[in-house]
This record gives sequence, structure tokens and C-alpha cells, in this order.
Amino acid sequence: MRQVRSIWNGAISFGLVSIPIKLVNATESHSISFRQIHTEDGGRIRYRKVCELEDREVTQAEIGKAYEDADGTMIPITDDDLAQLPIPTARTIEIVAFVPADRIDPLQMDAAYYLSANGVPAAKPYTLLREALKRSQKVAIAKYALRGRERLGMLRVVDDVIAMHGLLWPDEIRVPEGVAPDTSVTVRDKELDLADALMDTLGEVDLADLHDDYREAVEEMITAKASGEQPAESPTPAPSGKVLDLMAALEKSVREAKESRGEDTGEDAGADTGKKAEVRPISSRSTRSSRATPKQTTGKKSTSSAAKKTAAKKPTASTSTSAKKSTGATKKTTTTAKKTPAKTTAKSTAKTPTKKATPRKRTA
Repeated sequence: MRQVRSIWNGAISFGLVSIPIKLVNATESHSISFRQIHTEDGGRIRYRKVCELEDREVTQAEIGKAYEDADGTMIPITDDDLAQLPIPTARTIEIVAFVPADRIDPLQMDAAYYLSANGVPAAKPYTLLREALKRSQKVAIAKYALRGRERLGMLRVVDDVIAMHGLLWPDEIRVPEGVAPDTSVTVRDKELDLADALMDTLGEVDLADLHDDYREAVEEMITAKASGEQPAESPTPAPSGKVLDLMAALEKSVREAKESRGEDTGEDAGADTGKKAEVRPISSRSTRSSRATPKQTTGKKSTSSAAKKTAAKKPTASTSTSAKKSTGATKKTTTTAKKTPAKTTAKSTAKTPTKKATPRKRTA
């Protein structure tokens, strides 16, 4: 590990075992800071420490601590006053318990530190605690004092190093009253399915690949202005429309996420991505042709049809004998129709228009 300046020296108290350690910051800020200037001439704006009673600037050696009471009274507090307080963890990280890691609420997480073994004799007990934490798959809860106050911490193993996270005390976590929506909302299964699809599409990410785009843009702007160039203008993002339909927003998000990853968003994915199926109207020509297509006629139907037509065309000789002759002609024609092949019958059917045989009235 790169040598960095320790901010605290002490020891880990692990039962009767004492492990000398040095406390090192585990994080660093890369944010770009700015100075305040006078815009007319570029001069620095500085804050001076001035005594309100004497109206003069004072040095750091003249500045002390005080507690402001509710009525505005200042109660001076000296370093000797603080040193006399009974803080057993003044130079000790005192382990008080070992708990599963999921018992720690992430809301309690504060600053992070690395604990470095201070000297060769500390290597053995340091390694012992580290391996015990690994094997138990637990974290250690400890108390320690830093910058004039007692704090709560959590010890865990990161690679081959023991790290400590400062924890907020439980009473420092606010209860989330009035934060959740106060209206009754029903989430449908389809909406949850789309939310799951969006989560699956976005997938996982290697946190090491993430970087601060805004900080990089600020650095490029500063470099350009320092060299006398005009900073490049970034494209203006398109204004996002007001979300009126949650389902449509989810479906569009899934599509855009797939497109950004180069995944196929084909037509068969229409059900998942909200695409509507294409409906083609049926043309009038195809409608007419389908309706005009006749059904196939069987031989039996043709025969009976021909028999009826033949019977209808047969003339009657007299009024008194019309019924008998008509009956005989019908029988004869039926017999002939049975002998006629199906082709001939179908042909005559096509040529002869259909007419119903109307029986003549018998006259007295």
C-alpha cells in the first residue's frame, strides 16, 4: 500500500489482545474546488477572523472553543476540560461484539479508514484478527474516539487489510416519517414484469469502469481556458417529456437500453417492447373473388337437379290426364338421369337455368 500519512495512532483491543495500529484514510475526494474572486479585477476574496467585541482580526493562537447556550451565552471549553473526560477509547479501538454484516444498516455508514499494523510485533495479532473475521464471515463492532468525540465503528476485511467504517449512532438516524407517498397506489403485475425486464436489460456493471463525467468536463474546460481556447460546447440534451403513461415509459426504456447495448429489438419482441402488430386491410378484389368462388357440386346433387329440370320442361297433353302423365314422365326421367354420366349432367346443369316445377291446377 502506498505510504500515506496516518491521522490517528492507537491500538485495537481484542479481549486481552492489543494490536498497535495506525489509522489511514481509505477514501479521497477528487472534486474540483474553486476560489472566490472579485469579478472586476480577479482579486482573491478571503475571510478574516474578526472579534466582534474588539472589531479587530485575531490570530489562530487567540482562538478557543465555546458552547453557545440557548440564550446566546458562550460557555468556554478548553482542551484540558476535554482531556479530563472519562473516555476509555481515547487511544483504543475497543471491539464490543461480532455480528453478521447484514445487521448493519447502510444508512449508518460514515467515513472509511484502513487499519495498518504499527510495527513488526503487531503483525501476528493483526493477522489473527483478520483471519478470524474472514472465517466467521462476521464484522466487528467497536468504539473509538476521534477528533474529540467517541464514535461507533465497524471492522471488516478488504483484501488483506482490516478496514474500519465509522458508523452513526442509532439515534442519529432519522425516522422516515412523511417521506413515503401518502396516496394509495396499485402496481400491476405487467408493470412489475416490465420493470424486471428493464433491470435485466441494464444488467450488472463493473464499478471500476464508472467515472465522473462532470469532473472530466470541468477539467477539459479549465485546460482550454488556461491555453486561451474557447471551451467546446456540449450538446444540449433533448428536453424530456412529461411521463403520462408508466407502461409506455417502461417499454421505451427497455427498447433504448437494448439498443444502447446493441441487442436485437426485432419484430418478435413486440409483445415485450410495446410494439403494436401490423394490421393489413383485406382488398375488395380478394373479397369479391373469395365470395364468387362456387362450391364443388357432387354428382348426386347434379342428378337430382337435372331430374327436376327435365320434369319441369315436360309438356302435358290434356288437363284431365296431366297428373298421371306428369308422374310417369318424372319416373322415366329419373331413371334416365341415373344412367347419365356425371360429366354430362354437370354440363347440362351449367347451361340450363334453375326453375322450380310448378304443378298445374286440375280443372273440374
